[in-house]
This record gives sequence, structure tokens and C-alpha cells, in this order.
Amino acid sequence: MEANMRWVALTAVAPMAWGTNYFVTHEFLPADNPLYGAALRALPAGLVLLGLCRQRPRGAWWWRSAVLGLLNVSVFFVLVYAASQLLPTSIASTVMAVSPLAMMLIAWTLVSERPGTSHLAGAAIGLGGVCLMLLTGAAGVSVPGVLASAAAMLVSSFGYILTKRWSADTDVLASTAWQLTAGGLFLLPVAAAVEGPPPALSAPALLAFGYVTLVATALAFACWFTGLRHLPTGTVGLIGLLNPVTGVLLGTVVAGEVLTVQQLCGLALVLVGVVLGRPTREGRRGGGRTPPHPVSDEHPRAASGIT
Repeated sequence: MEANMRWVALTAVAPMAWGTNYFVTHEFLPADNPLYGAALRALPAGLVLLGLCRQRPRGAWWWRSAVLGLLNVSVFFVLVYAASQLLPTSIASTVMAVSPLAMMLIAWTLVSERPGTSHLAGAAIGLGGVCLMLLTGAAGVSVPGVLASAAAMLVSSFGYILTKRWSADTDVLASTAWQLTAGGLFLLPVAAAVEGPPPALSAPALLAFGYVTLVATALAFACWFTGLRHLPTGTVGLIGLLNPVTGVLLGTVVAGEVLTVQQLCGLALVLVGVVLGRPTREGRRGGGRTPPHPVSDEHPRAASGIT
């Protein structure tokens, strides 16, 4: 159990970093360049991780990296960037909290992880909290922004479960690096064709990109995919509810957004949902077990990854 809680703590780094990403993107990065914004977030992060792991894709991982890079990076980052510019920090982050249910349903189909009762209860309570935080009647809620955030949630949920299915015998750092690099390479030519020359960046924007690249991307995705390796999908999805908690609190403390009593009640429900999804021995024996998916053409060193 102590080992499980260590994986929970490591995994929690990701949604907390992503919760801060909404504020940093909204406040410091150029609003009219979502494609360049996504590319400059992904490609440097992928190259940093490649420099650390010093492994290249082999066999099936060439096309797997392309598929996962497209889902988890290219499409997801553009949608998140757009949502961050169209919505207040609190709203943009809370829409993503629907992901636990989506991840559980997709994992049930793709990796035969049947969601446990506590996970479903946690997801339902967490969603109730999300509704309380969203249904405030506050101004500035953009329908295109909400749609972009919802689409990002669905695309990433599917991509994360594919990553869990395909990465059982592959180094976590390496597979994360390949996805980020592939996604960034997909985005660069599209950004050049659609948005023209790269935007001129001020010193605060450069610092913001540094934070988004190193902390909210390289570190966060490595922690998230490590959690998917070691914990049930339901637990990881519910840990993701810390994203809206971080986003709302940051928006209140730093951005001056008003936190109502209704939102406080919603935050409390979200935290209850996270607690209900904590890993148990029963969960590890049941829904947390992922069937093996061996890949015969992987490099022998792939099995020596983060465990």
C-alpha cells in the first residue's frame, strides 16, 4: 500500500502541473498562435526527454509513436491551448475533470480493466463537484472554449489508454519522449502553413514557454504515464481531478477570479472523489490489473525502464 501511495503522489504531479498550465498559457503566451504554442510546448520537451533516455523507437514503436503523438500531443495541445485562451482558468480546467469516467469506459474496452465500485462512486461525486464549479452563471464562459476543452478531454482519454495498452514493456521516459517529439514534428509544418512565421516572444513569454515545456509537459507527462503503468486506470483518472482543483485555486489566488461558496462545495466534492479512488489491495487484484501485451520486435533494453 505504501508503494501504491508513492505512485499516487508521483502521478499527482501531472494534473497539478496541468492545472497551472491554463493560467500560464492564458496570461503569458500569445493568444493568436495555438499551433505554434502547441509545437513550442511539445517538441523541446520531447527533445529534452530524448537526451535523457537516449533511446530511439524500434519496430512497432515507429507507428505507435506517430499515433500517440497525434492524439496525446498534436490534437490535444492545440485544443488545450485554444481552451486556455477562450475560457477563464477555473472553467478551462474543470471541463477536463470529466475524463475519469471517459478513461474508465475506454480502459474497460481496450485493456479489460473493469471499473470498481469505489472508482465509479468517486467519478460520480467528482463530476458533481465539477458541475457545481461550472454552473456558477459567471460571465466569460465561451461555448467554443468549452467544446475545445471537452474535445481535448475525449482525445486525450483515448490516447492515454492506448499508451497504457501499448507501453507495458517499454521504457516510460522513452515512450513519452517519442510521443512528444512526434507530436511536435507534426505541428511545426502545419503551424508554418497556417500561422506563417513564428511569433515574436517577449521575455515573460519565453520564461512561460520554459515552464510549460519543462514542468507542465516533460515532467508532467513522464509522471502521468508512470502512474498509468503502476496504478488502475480509475485511480489515475480520479487523481486527474486535482487539475481543476489546482486551476480554480490558482485562478483565485493569482488571477483574482472570485471563488464562490458553490465552487468551494464543488472543490470539496472533487477531493472526496479523489480519496474514494485511492488504490486498495482489492483494486490491484481486480480492476487495476492490466493484461500483458507483449511486443516481440521491441529492443531488449526496453524492459529496463522506470518501475
